[in-house]
Amino acid sequence: MRTALVNGRVLLPSGLRDDCCVVIGDGEIRALSSEPPADAMVVDLGGRLLLPGFIDTQVNGGGGALFNDDPSVETIRTIATTHARYGTTGLLPTLISDDLAVVERGIRAVDAAIEAGIPGVLGIHIEGPFLNALRRGIHSEGKLRPLKDEYLDLLTSARHGKTLITLAPECATPAQIRHLVGKGVIVAAGHSDAPYETVRAAIEGGLSGFTHLFNAMSQLANRAPGMVGAALEDDSTFAGIIADGHHLHPATLRVAARAKGAHRLMLVTDAMPSVGTDSPSFMLQGREIWRDGDTLHGADGVLAGSTLTMAGALKGMIEQGRVSLRDAAAMASATPAAFLGLEGSTGIIAPGMRADLVLIDRAFVVHETWIGGRARDAR
Repeated sequence: MRTALVNGRVLLPSGLRDDCCVVIGDGEIRALSSEPPADAMVVDLGGRLLLPGFIDTQVNGGGGALFNDDPSVETIRTIATTHARYGTTGLLPTLISDDLAVVERGIRAVDAAIEAGIPGVLGIHIEGPFLNALRRGIHSEGKLRPLKDEYLDLLTSARHGKTLITLAPECATPAQIRHLVGKGVIVAAGHSDAPYETVRAAIEGGLSGFTHLFNAMSQLANRAPGMVGAALEDDSTFAGIIADGHHLHPATLRVAARAKGAHRLMLVTDAMPSVGTDSPSFMLQGREIWRDGDTLHGADGVLAGSTLTMAGALKGMIEQGRVSLRDAAAMASATPAAFLGLEGSTGIIAPGMRADLVLIDRAFVVHETWIGGRARDAR
């Protein structure tokens, strides 16, 4: 049976519509109409906002589970189910720097999760261990290493979904980046002290993204543009950004939005196990991480991911970044879909697209999430 979503404020690519009925069936958006079909089950949206489902390319954990701790199907299920409560309809479970045996287990777990049909799993994000120790953030220095050619087969071994790798360009070569991209891997730069020229060489080698822009990377200076300068200048690359009010000053969000635009800047959470729980702390590779309000930090005060949800990121980008709902929603949906090469199937509300949808109110509280047309009660 088809389902007709009525009485909502629907965000279409052309803007908000108050008179639009969204008809979904067989996992897809079947039609946009003024009236529900006679044979459809009608769902009243109560005047709330219906947006494209959120896509998060950097999710370390949620619901008390951390992907690094147990790279398994059940961990992925817990993380995906938790984030679906906050409007995330697609995500990449993310491994921070670890032993290559853990990376291999993570790849196999994501393959198995996709084969098992766990809703919302789009692939894997391998963030490290090919990072610069000077910009490691909360990553363990003992796990870091340069990228070697002998690792390339492992990094390109996923059978399903998308593989995103974050590396420091100074820890790899343009030829290695070109090889990864040629095998279908998406390569992003992060946790790097690379100069502008090294970043440009990586972009020419196929690097197409930047991980948590401004954080853990060489900064923009007057005669040394660094990674930040390369990211802001380049029109072809995408950049993730953490709009939680802690990782970045609001003015920095606004600079990023103006430089990259809504079609190249994408919201990410960098979420940790604390999302969806009240736990005051958790263990990360033998180190205790404490929660202080909405921030997470280790004993040295270094930020350790976030407690952010995609609904919270949307709110932060609108209120602090001062962008429109339409642009913020694109940063949460259409833009990450394009970054992953999925713009033909998800990221906007249009006939023929997957029925990945989120219903929120004016306070950015999520009331319902649909993944492939299946509702997941968020209340």
